[in-house]
Amino acid sequence: MPRMIYDYTKSVLERVSFDPLLFMKELRKAIKNLLPYELEQLTKWLRYFTSEKPELQQCLILIKDN
Repeated sequence: MPRMIYDYTKSVLERVSFDPLLFMKELRKAIKNLLPYELEQLTKWLRYFTSEKPELQQCLILIKDN
């Protein structure tokens, strides 16, 4: 079941990636709801996903703070 939450989180983040503020808001929710190992996976995925989107790279700071 938790795996579904991780996949859903990625899906939401992809859909809101057009707006950095909304992306950051959804990322904060994800940080609260995901398990530690899922958060590690999300961090790896975020590094890849934001590599071509410099406007979203500032959001990686949220992950580093946790």
